Amino acid sequence: MGVVRGILTLALLVFFVGLALWAWRGRRKPLFDQLARLPLEEDSTTDRGDGPS
Repeated sequence: MGVVRGILTLALLVFFVGLALWAWRGRRKPLFDQLARLPLEEDSTTDRGDGPS
């Protein structure tokens, strides 16, 4: 049972490192910058009418 846990731990570690490298690549920076600004943009196209007037 210990060997299975070790293999699973190693697999998850490799997955995490791969995901981190994918996210921190320079090629992804413009997309992440755009997504980071998304909550700060004005949303004037939809008016749900549920806020204070």
